[in-house]
Amino acid sequence: MKHISILIPQGDCSLVNVQGTHQIFSEVNGVLARAGKPPMFKIQLVGIRKSNSAINGLFTIHPDVLIDDIEHTDLIIIPAIHGNKNSMLEANKEFAPWLIQQYKQGAAIASLCIGAFLLASTGLLNGRKVATHWVEADSFREMFPEAILVPDKIITDEQGIYTSGGAYSWLNLVLYLIEKFAGRDMAIVCSKLFEIQIERNSQSAFMIFNPQKQHEDEVIRNVQEHIEKHYDERISVDDLALKFGLSRRNLERRFRKVTYNSIVEYLQRVRIEAAKQTLERNRENVNEAMYKAGYNDIKAFRTTFKKLTGLSPLEYRNKYSKAVEVV
Repeated sequence: MKHISILIPQGDCSLVNVQGTHQIFSEVNGVLARAGKPPMFKIQLVGIRKSNSAINGLFTIHPDVLIDDIEHTDLIIIPAIHGNKNSMLEANKEFAPWLIQQYKQGAAIASLCIGAFLLASTGLLNGRKVATHWVEADSFREMFPEAILVPDKIITDEQGIYTSGGAYSWLNLVLYLIEKFAGRDMAIVCSKLFEIQIERNSQSAFMIFNPQKQHEDEVIRNVQEHIEKHYDERISVDDLALKFGLSRRNLERRFRKVTYNSIVEYLQRVRIEAAKQTLERNRENVNEAMYKAGYNDIKAFRTTFKKLTGLSPLEYRNKYSKAVEVV
């Protein structure tokens, strides 16, 4: 029987992550029981204190056991923890050596959404790919530069360490883990029972480009604002360098350092965000959205749009347009 440890961190941890993960893994045992088979998982809530107050004191969670009571576990689940990141990491620093020890003893570890911050604080994500909520991408990069953030991904799988994208994409990681531990057939059964779409691998379609401007480089902030005001015009790196009195090399270096994007990538993201808003709010066709966003080449527009959203422009409009056709 595999032992699953669902962490109960101190602070405002996600009750949905905790209860939902417990319920889905428990249902695997339920499916097996209905088939006359023994359970596959022993599931426990594991903490560093005997209780934790969550959601501003609305709920209190009592772990089944404390970390000192667990000599060996097979899978550790780290839920999202909300609030100030530094305070959260300080309150839960006792988990770090235990997580490292358990991983060295063969345990797999999975973080859900922004639970990746706690996992990254152990150093176990250094040099490994990691997913988290796209809203927290810049904060994560700043705090853990040695981890390889892949903000568009829903699931990463790196040598027994798993991470998931934001919000309810943790459900996809739980299904993925069930497939790893209990097989494909069981993952499909759980997918159907809980009505979770299986094998979603990107959160790109949900991402909203939120430019990073919380930096001290005023010149680069001005470049960003210029791009955001004039994205529908012809903009080149050389023109920007001339306009703002920098060499092209210096401009590109400084721009990437503080925005985490090249100038070309930044311009693409601004333009595609504008196109997305046009497709969401209006019944204009793809070509009209393309021209409004500053593109003239339909092939380049479609290629870039799909690269950044995971959907074609038409698929995106059909998915998100507010307009309702009256029959």
